[in-house]
Amino acid sequence: MECISIFDMLKIGVGPSSSHTLGPWRAARRWIAELKNDNTFESITSVTVDLFGSLSLTGKGHATDIAVILGLCGYDPQTIDVSKIPDIIDSIKKSKKLLFNNELSVPFDPMSQIIFNKEFKEFHPNGMTFHGTFKNGRKMSSSFYSIGGGFVVKEERKRKEKKLEEFQCFPLPIQKATDLLEYCTSKNKKVSEIVLENERSLRSDTEIDDRIAQVWKVMLESMYTGCHTEGILPGGLNVRRRAFDTHKKLIEDTTYNSPQEWIEAIRNTEVKFRQILKWVSCFALAVNEVNASLGRVVTAPTNGSAGVIPAVMMYYMVIENHDANLDDVKQFMLVAGEIGSLFKKGATISAAMGGCQAEIGVSSAMAAGALTELMGGTPEQVLMASEIAMEHHLGLTCDPIGGLVQVPCIERNAMGAIKAINACEMALDADAAHAKVPLDKVIETMWETALDMNTKYKETSEGGLAVKVSLSDC
Repeated sequence: MECISIFDMLKIGVGPSSSHTLGPWRAARRWIAELKNDNTFESITSVTVDLFGSLSLTGKGHATDIAVILGLCGYDPQTIDVSKIPDIIDSIKKSKKLLFNNELSVPFDPMSQIIFNKEFKEFHPNGMTFHGTFKNGRKMSSSFYSIGGGFVVKEERKRKEKKLEEFQCFPLPIQKATDLLEYCTSKNKKVSEIVLENERSLRSDTEIDDRIAQVWKVMLESMYTGCHTEGILPGGLNVRRRAFDTHKKLIEDTTYNSPQEWIEAIRNTEVKFRQILKWVSCFALAVNEVNASLGRVVTAPTNGSAGVIPAVMMYYMVIENHDANLDDVKQFMLVAGEIGSLFKKGATISAAMGGCQAEIGVSSAMAAGALTELMGGTPEQVLMASEIAMEHHLGLTCDPIGGLVQVPCIERNAMGAIKAINACEMALDADAAHAKVPLDKVIETMWETALDMNTKYKETSEGGLAVKVSLSDC
């Protein structure tokens, strides 16, 4: 049982991967905190990092080594100036020194002190171990696991009673979709209103509003940046950014000077029916092109699926409701975050555990449910829309070419966003009270599918497109 805030599901970070970039980054910072708590930080003389399993097999393409270095340097993924990342890494590679937590200079050669091990640790495919040597010659190690969406855990499990105690910190504890629906029915409230009650047990209304506004600001800026940046994505695949060209054709000669003015400009543009899909795809592609270039995005619920939710929210703002504002964004994010937490509790949001169904599939389900509530859907229709979206992502593999979060990952965000909108429309037209497939059942099925899926299709680049198309072909 877990008590998961929507802000656990919607984290601000740096691309290209929540499990391979943001997770290891946060793990490095957690290790530093351990050393500080043990009063051993000042005595450390050398640092070595072992990466295992999926973190090793696709670590280079996912910039895992870069993320680990930035975490060891003490940088915060929410606030770092992403434009300075290349210079920071180049400086460390040349000097073979890093400023540990921005405090202590230690020798560090990334080529020999970040070790890629192909074997998998038993606890989780995304394992890493930090090793430290101290002035007195003593050595110590600490292992972490990046379990998806930027979540990082230790292997040790807390006692069941402690987990139950944590679970009960919400006034309305929710483990399954049926729990959520029961609260909605008994209290005659929307999904977003139930979720808001739980969030209020953690923080004030002002903090909730401020954090949602910040999440939306980053989402909007990532769409805006992606639509206004042309060129080739880094990594060696020579993937051309497409959002720029698509956006240029759609916006034509319209002028604006900021992301907010951009929203108004799109609203005032005559959008033809066949252009709606192009706009949605453009928004999603833009975010994940920013993600692929180590830009700042919001994990929703992961970096690899970061484009779906902002694209669908933007669709609502510029196509469905021109009066939509931050209140609508808040309602959308509350629902989306809760749907995502149901999948994390009942299955996984880690591609290394469940393939891409755990990323694009979950993000599509989150967006579908959230859009349905904004469009006037009942709680039953919200859950039905989420179920439809995931049902048609079941079995989706994760097979990134070259270990990069580019092909097929970027396009999949556009497909996930479009499926979310379609799922919403179908749910709104349906008698959701008699849905044939409950959301809880599709979550269970997704997890069973994940367990059955061959490891080579779980973010290892050992199967599928990843072996049919190589970097040399590009």
